[in-house]
Amino acid sequence: MGPNPAALFFLSAGLFMGWSLGANDAANIMGTAVSTRMIKFRSAALIIAIFVTLGAVISGAGTTETLGELGRINRLEEAFMASLAAALVVMVMTRNGLPVSTSQSIIGSLVGWNLYHGHSIDWSLLLRIAGTWVFAPVLGALMATLLSLLFSWLWINIPVHILRRDRWLRMALMAAGAFGAYSLGANNMANVMGIFVNSLQIPGLSMSGMTILSGQQMLFLLGALAVTAGVFTYSYKVMSTIGSGIYRLTPAHALIIVLSSALVLFLFASQSLQTFLLANNLPAFPLVPVSQSQAVVGSVVGIGLAKGGRNIKLSLLAKIFAGWVITPLASIVLVFFLLTFS
Repeated sequence: MGPNPAALFFLSAGLFMGWSLGANDAANIMGTAVSTRMIKFRSAALIIAIFVTLGAVISGAGTTETLGELGRINRLEEAFMASLAAALVVMVMTRNGLPVSTSQSIIGSLVGWNLYHGHSIDWSLLLRIAGTWVFAPVLGALMATLLSLLFSWLWINIPVHILRRDRWLRMALMAAGAFGAYSLGANNMANVMGIFVNSLQIPGLSMSGMTILSGQQMLFLLGALAVTAGVFTYSYKVMSTIGSGIYRLTPAHALIIVLSSALVLFLFASQSLQTFLLANNLPAFPLVPVSQSQAVVGSVVGIGLAKGGRNIKLSLLAKIFAGWVITPLASIVLVFFLLTFS
């Protein structure tokens, strides 16, 4: 038996959050490719839709568990308020064309929920998550800088006709975009539906007595559909900011940024990679939802630094950084206010 109408109403906040993720963070995956006219907007949106869904359904559980450790909301009404607060903050930032973090907004909501109820906060976990807000853009910048230097060397030493080069770039951008979308679904679906895992149980999908999708995977599938709606309906403005606002980009830059930001998300989402590293006594990346926006912005800055840093638009960059500071604080305040009505 499926969830009742009231439960579906409360779930609408998660769907709204998914829409916001699609309008903002998912736009960053293909923003550089679209703004440089290497890939048409609708083609980019379709690639994102397919691979975000695969990433969410197949690998979305890892970061969801980490999010639950920060705060397990068992009342559906309160999960609704927390998700709604986070989504509203992201929507306001998106309307201003700022690539903000859904990870920051949902973490802010969970912190506000804990403060409202007087619950103790796992500060070590919170600091580990917040540390990625600094580390993710730095890692994105580092990867983009190294890839930029590598590509420059290849361009000089392996001459290819410009038409063939453009065709290869377009194919590489589509492949990298698919990888980026998968990584986003795997890493960030916790921001969309993870907050409902403990308060809402929905039936799985079975066929001939065999489970195809678990209840949690069905929840993530709904979130992925909401992300898809956000990409198709409201992502173009953020794509323009990423693609040409901070630093004027070329198609080759677009490939580097899509690839470097996708790698950042993958490192923080892959349970298999974490298991492998720990089994070999190597330091592992924590499974936490990190910001696609921050990874992309860091990657754009890395490209600019590799070119000498002269044309980076510092005023816009400062505005984006301010948005990153405001986002979690605004979510804390807003969820505290909304919970007084729950």
